[in-house]
Amino acid sequence: MNDNIKNKLPLLPAQPGCYLMKDRQGTIIYVGKAKVLRNRVKSYFTGSHDGKTLRLVNEIDDFEYIVTSSDMEALLLELNLIKKHDPKYNVMLKDDKSYPFIKLTNERHPRLITTRKVKKDKGKYFGPYPNVQAANETKRLLDRLYPLRKCNTLPDRVCLYYHIGQCLAPCVNEVKSDTYKQMTDEITRFLNGGYKEIKKELSTKMEEASAALEFEKAKDFRDKIIHIETTMEKQKITMTDFTDRDVFAYAVDKGWMCVQVFFIRQGKLIERDVSMFPIYNEPEEEMLTYLGRFYEQANHFKPKEIYLPDSVDVTMAEQLLDVKIFIPQRGRKKELVKLAYKNAKIALKEKFSLIERDEKRTVNAIESLGEELGIYTPYRIEAFDNSNIQGTDAVSAMIVFIDGKPAKREYRKYKIKSVKGPDDYESMREVTRRRYSRVLKEGLPLPDLIIIDGGKGHVEVVRDVLENELGLDIPLAGLVKDDKHKTSQLLYGNPLMIIPLARNSQEFYLLQRIQDEVHRFAITFHRQVRGKSAFQSLLDEIDGIGEKRKKQLLKDFGSVKKMKSASVEDLRESGLPLKVAQELYEKLHE
Repeated sequence: MNDNIKNKLPLLPAQPGCYLMKDRQGTIIYVGKAKVLRNRVKSYFTGSHDGKTLRLVNEIDDFEYIVTSSDMEALLLELNLIKKHDPKYNVMLKDDKSYPFIKLTNERHPRLITTRKVKKDKGKYFGPYPNVQAANETKRLLDRLYPLRKCNTLPDRVCLYYHIGQCLAPCVNEVKSDTYKQMTDEITRFLNGGYKEIKKELSTKMEEASAALEFEKAKDFRDKIIHIETTMEKQKITMTDFTDRDVFAYAVDKGWMCVQVFFIRQGKLIERDVSMFPIYNEPEEEMLTYLGRFYEQANHFKPKEIYLPDSVDVTMAEQLLDVKIFIPQRGRKKELVKLAYKNAKIALKEKFSLIERDEKRTVNAIESLGEELGIYTPYRIEAFDNSNIQGTDAVSAMIVFIDGKPAKREYRKYKIKSVKGPDDYESMREVTRRRYSRVLKEGLPLPDLIIIDGGKGHVEVVRDVLENELGLDIPLAGLVKDDKHKTSQLLYGNPLMIIPLARNSQEFYLLQRIQDEVHRFAITFHRQVRGKSAFQSLLDEIDGIGEKRKKQLLKDFGSVKKMKSASVEDLRESGLPLKVAQELYEKLHE
């Protein structure tokens, strides 16, 4: 388990949702759903597992999650995500399984049926329902309550359903359209939430049956109540109108905005996009700017409809995007916007939690380091390192950490001027003298701690400069590396002593970051200097030829050798003044 996963696990919400496991390439390798995301995702990284789970866990390099309003929503979203990403570890869910709907057909004699396919046939669809048994039970209940026809085609005579009171027998009887309208309206109301009255009636019958010691009958009523409650629980993840739409919502806190976008294609939520950034204007204005850039720069497909929270100016958004904008006021569409907002709010909370963790790695680390060294908290740390190859192109570099974080604008590079040959000690003496002489001269802030990438000799040389030459009393420490070039020991004090720091402590990790950063900066600068010196030529010896003219000459002639065969006039055609061209000509022919 890597550090990224370790940091994210404690931030998981105790809410239902889906999680997506990714490998090192960022490929989604598994999609799962959970009633409690925190418990389920943590279980992958704790305890023992069987072989197949262990193989999955060994490949996980990162994860993300989407919060839903209920476990059923998580189920539906899980199906959509698996169909979208086809993860290799979701073997059992790669079929084309879909959840059933309850449908009221649009016919002269309407029927109530269950179906897994939604068509544009003007029928009324309710669902989908992940619990197939509950959907079928509810459908059977409605069949007993509302005697719609059951046959696909009208027979010549009445059937059994007529005799048991579950059909009006339109095959032989004239049934008025008003009768059907009343029944279909009541069924629609029932499936849209008006089932509570029916449930209340069933509860009364259950109590009566129980009082009469008819326990089997009471159990039947109880099971129907449970099925109704399960079936009627609303979900917002799948729509039934096949419309492509994007749903936006945002949350703002502590100067940051998080925008969540749900992409609904063919009526299904297949993906989401998360953006998080600091804001400097009003959130409503920032949101409009984001919308414009989202579809223009990111090259996102513009759907037929876009849902926005009510704080956004609809008129301006429609003019900006040339798409129909809706501000949902109620129902599933409103719930979708709320769900996007809920995810945005959680993402912001997670970010601030990560910031808090970052403070433990930075501010808390320097506080602990100060306590270990017996000094004031070193809010400003300056670190030095040398770099050269057998004394050639010798350079030194200084980096600055403020509040435990790199302050790159204050980094400095030094070319060693007075030292000849490979002498690390004298190079360190020169650069610290130059640095802190200037600090004193210009009144720049002094560091709370100076760190030298080196051992006892390096530290003592710097101490001599600070105390005996400049009269400064600044805490000074040395960092020693082991034979694998990793941070090994911290030297501090006068005389120098090894400060025992726990290898898993935040202050030790901070010192590692400082040493790695100053070494990287010094090496990078040395490569730049070495690279420039490798390309020096006699062109650099002539006044009036800088980098721009040198590039033009090389572009026109290709090499110094070809310049030698050129005349003064040829050289002037590359933009050189007469005097400079003559001097170059003479230099080339010495």
